[in-house]
Amino acid sequence: MKIIDAQVHIWAQTVTPPSGLHRKVEKFTAEDVLKEMDEAGVDAALIHPPSWDPTSNALAIEAATRYPHRFAILGQFPLQDLANHKLIHGWRNQPGMMGLRWAFIAEEQQKLLYDGSLDWLWPAVEKEGLPIAMLGGLFPKKFRAIAERHPRLTMIIDHCGLNRHGRDAEAFIHLDELLALAKLPNVAVKATGAPHYSTEPYPFRNIQDGLHRIFDAFGPKRFFWGTDITRMPCSYRQCVTFFTEELSWLAGNDLEDVMGRGLCAWIGWDYNFQQ
Repeated sequence: MKIIDAQVHIWAQTVTPPSGLHRKVEKFTAEDVLKEMDEAGVDAALIHPPSWDPTSNALAIEAATRYPHRFAILGQFPLQDLANHKLIHGWRNQPGMMGLRWAFIAEEQQKLLYDGSLDWLWPAVEKEGLPIAMLGGLFPKKFRAIAERHPRLTMIIDHCGLNRHGRDAEAFIHLDELLALAKLPNVAVKATGAPHYSTEPYPFRNIQDGLHRIFDAFGPKRFFWGTDITRMPCSYRQCVTFFTEELSWLAGNDLEDVMGRGLCAWIGWDYNFQQ
């Protein structure tokens, strides 16, 4: 079975400190993450260029160029610069580039979602056929409105769609709202960062039922394993085996879909699962 991580970050500098619980290191290179991937048995990964390094998008392209069988990218660019609007057309012509991702964590970024500044973005991305990922759990109503208004827009909710600031039961306070999004066929969930939501040790039993409910709602082809490894409280290998060995309800073809095959189909990554 091929294992593909739906979210990793690499960076070469830290103009601002890495956000949240991410490792507070000056750089984390493609070679650094490849070493950890090899130790954990991870075949490939989807790079999300982080906001704290303004060169991270170019760095991701360089990594995908050097290691085309190991990396693909959901890239980004500064949305406030109107000159960047033209970048959408032909976005996937860049090496390894599959689509787009903005977290919209900061308050000033979230304002863009509501003040009309991004009204141009959704139809442009929809027309270009690009998948787009966001931390939709921070703004579920707005996320749903975008998905409903643009039914051909391929959308991904980051980090299980859970309450980013909660742990244990508190992480799942918006679960019903998240599960309702599964009725929209253009919405998928990245089950990235799951261990972060538990204060218990591996195998994080108190969040397994919640993950099962998300899986049941979205199905194996819209539920993608991943790590966001630079802020995980456990080892990379444990992030893998949490899904491959500890979830009794996940096996067979469903497991293969969740561990990489579904992600590749959703974003159009022509990964060779026979290699």
